[in-house]
Amino acid sequence: MAAGKEIRSKIKSVENTRKITRAMEMVAAAKMRKAQERMRSARPYAEKIASVAAHFSLAHPEYIHPFVVSRGTIKRVGLILVTTDKGLCGGLNTNALRMTLNQLKAWEEKKIGVDVCAIGNKGLGFMQRLGANIASQVTGLGDTPHLERLIGPVQVMLDAYKEGRIDALHLVYSRFISTMKQEPVLVQLLPLSAEDPGLRDKHHWDYIYEPEARGVVDSLMVRYIEALIYQAVAENLACEQSARMVAMKSASDNAKTVVDELKLVYNKTRQAAITQEISEIVAGASAV
Repeated sequence: MAAGKEIRSKIKSVENTRKITRAMEMVAAAKMRKAQERMRSARPYAEKIASVAAHFSLAHPEYIHPFVVSRGTIKRVGLILVTTDKGLCGGLNTNALRMTLNQLKAWEEKKIGVDVCAIGNKGLGFMQRLGANIASQVTGLGDTPHLERLIGPVQVMLDAYKEGRIDALHLVYSRFISTMKQEPVLVQLLPLSAEDPGLRDKHHWDYIYEPEARGVVDSLMVRYIEALIYQAVAENLACEQSARMVAMKSASDNAKTVVDELKLVYNKTRQAAITQEISEIVAGASAV
């Protein structure tokens, strides 16, 4: 019955693993609700401030902010990559990193250099393996993102744009669609452009600044970047918890299936061993 002992050991091991995945599923489900609430509460502000900031590309303000000015030749770009710190969340990071890799290849073909700001341990490790130029990084954000921890690494990219070391700034993160669906997106943060179809009209935006244009516009640009980065991290966190809950549920279901199959094999093996023993006893009695 050595084979039977091995099967019993495998069954116990899979059952213990299933307990772990069930616990992780329940934890992810509890965190997912909070992450979704945080993400949904931040969405209206981020969408509105992005819309207001995009109007500057169509307006004729008294003060032209550097973030609004488009540059003709793109020689180097900045990329802010938002991923998770932990794994076990399905293909969430894989999809975002695949999109990033394709974009990096497209830039490489055009001989455009790239500076990377990595938010999250998975993206940081991926970029380090690629040998990319990592200008700044931040990891270990936890379950609740704090804006003060994000501003420092992002400010490095903003300073590079102001100083002319990069000509554009892009953002890659995972957008939350539903609990079962998350999709990676690539958006351009800088320079500002009126990509919203609702902005492509014949209106000429004009603003009255109080007390002066420079202070108002500078403050708005800072709020714009902060809102979009925070929203991207909040969206990515909601995607992470949802993907982890689904992945752990799938793992638990698969573990149950494996246990059922192993129990069937064990019963067949045990029945075969009993039948063999009975046959030997009968054969021995007949020989006597």
